[in-house]
Amino acid sequence: MSFDRDKMIAMCNAFSKNTLMETLQIEFVDAGEDFLQATMPVNSGVHQPMGLLHGGASVALAESVGSAASMLFVNNEVSEIRGIEISANHLKAKREGIVTGTARIIHKGRSIHLWEIRITDEAGTLISLCKLTNMVLPKRKL
Repeated sequence: MSFDRDKMIAMCNAFSKNTLMETLQIEFVDAGEDFLQATMPVNSGVHQPMGLLHGGASVALAESVGSAASMLFVNNEVSEIRGIEISANHLKAKREGIVTGTARIIHKGRSIHLWEIRITDEAGTLISLCKLTNMVLPKRKL
């Protein structure tokens, strides 16, 4: 099966409806065979009290894009993804504009996926560097 970029982006945006991703205005914008990319606006809705991008919002972007990326590698009819560990280093402050989270696979095992997520600003400056570990589980019957 060949990779269909537009289909993958549409699928990721569709499953974001009525979730935290929609609340934070996270939009999936690009995909490839080894990466997934999403944007998030930086405004008062994601600020901490000092008027800067909240580290938790950055982590939410990182986990959203990394978990969605893992979903692209599994058969969603029989498997589901759970984030089991995330770490973040916040390197630069941001007050307004857009940040982009790009998840790239480091390790793709049968049961564990490890992702590096780089959050950058419009100029490509690194804002946060995150690492996410996802577990691939058999899908539970409802």
